[in-house]
Amino acid sequence: MATAKKTTAAPAKKAAAKPAAAAKPAAKKAAAPAKTAAKTADKSADKSADKPAVARKPNAAFMKAMTPSATLAAVVGDKPLPRTEVTKKVWDYIKSKDLQDPANRRMINGDDKLKAVFGGKEQVSMFEMTKLISDHLK
Repeated sequence: MATAKKTTAAPAKKAAAKPAAAAKPAAKKAAAPAKTAAKTADKSADKSADKPAVARKPNAAFMKAMTPSATLAAVVGDKPLPRTEVTKKVWDYIKSKDLQDPANRRMINGDDKLKAVFGGKEQVSMFEMTKLISDHLK
C-alpha cells in the first residue's frame, strides 16, 4: 500500500508544475507573432513591388472547344464550347429556371431537358452534375 500512495502523489506534483511552466512560454508566444507579422508584411510588400503582375494562364485542356451531344445542346446550344463555358451556361439555365433545391442548394432538380442530360434522374448533386455533363461532351 505504501507504493500506491507514492505513485498517486507523484502525478499530482507533475500536474501542478505543468501549468506554471506552460504560462511562461505563452507570454513569449504572444509577443512573437506581432513581430513576425510585421516582418512578413514588409517582405511581401518588397516582393510584390519587384515582380510585375502576371496574368494567370488557363489550362489548355479546359479551353479546348468540345461539341455537346444533342441532349446537352438543348440546354447550352449546339456550337462547340470549352468545358468552362458549358458549365457556365448550364448554371445560367439552372438559375434562370430556379432549379436548385431550396432546402439543400447543392442539389439540382431536373426539368425535362436536364433529366435527359442527368440520365433520367430527378435530382443530382452539383458535383455529380459536372460528371454527367462531361459524358455529353465529345
